[in-house]
Amino acid sequence: MATLFQRSTIGALLAGIFDGDESVGELLKRGDFGLGTFNALDGEMVVLDGSCYHIRSDGSAEVADASNHTPFAAVTRFTAAHRFTVEDPTTRADLSRRIDEAGRSANITIAVRIAGRFSSITTRTVSAQTKPYPSLEEASRNETEIELRGVEGTLVGFRTPEFEHSIGVAGYHLHFLDSTRTRGGHMLDFTLAHGEVELMELTEIHLSLPTSGAFLTADLDPEDGAAQIRHAEGN
Repeated sequence: MATLFQRSTIGALLAGIFDGDESVGELLKRGDFGLGTFNALDGEMVVLDGSCYHIRSDGSAEVADASNHTPFAAVTRFTAAHRFTVEDPTTRADLSRRIDEAGRSANITIAVRIAGRFSSITTRTVSAQTKPYPSLEEASRNETEIELRGVEGTLVGFRTPEFEHSIGVAGYHLHFLDSTRTRGGHMLDFTLAHGEVELMELTEIHLSLPTSGAFLTADLDPEDGAAQIRHAEGN
């Protein structure tokens, strides 16, 4: 059975817990595909084909240093179990429906890889924060959106069940990396001109939680947590 390894929770990020003790080097021993962020909320993470990329606030991407640390990341060893081709321009909403229809159940996490040419794609990337850290929602208020047109690349991420809203990002959480692997960000919207969609069901979750610091006393499931996450993640 396929396993998702996750370091900490989206609820912890929401509460401003932006430092972790899992290094990029350690994370890559657990999976070759996934996403996350870096300590101090310093940009977006894409793990693709066994390499980890650090996407900065200006949208530029580079291979991450193995010694960098992450407060939140989710990775798996990706092997496509189902795939289909997109031949005509397809919006984010329409492609999400096709993926939903291809899955067996809305209650199972799906790893999603979408590679091809994008007519347009809008991304944003968080900037490094300073202590005392704000909440994730506050940190995401002044992010700059970047729109790319006619770009080749890959979307990497997961469709997570609604019941996991304080553990992962419920719904679709995807990060983008272009084909040169020098630009990317957290996906907000896109139109796929043509490409291939690969899917993999994840029926086991290994959740690794911090054992010290602010995590132990934080409110990780506030009453409006789901709404805060949707706002912070642009969903």
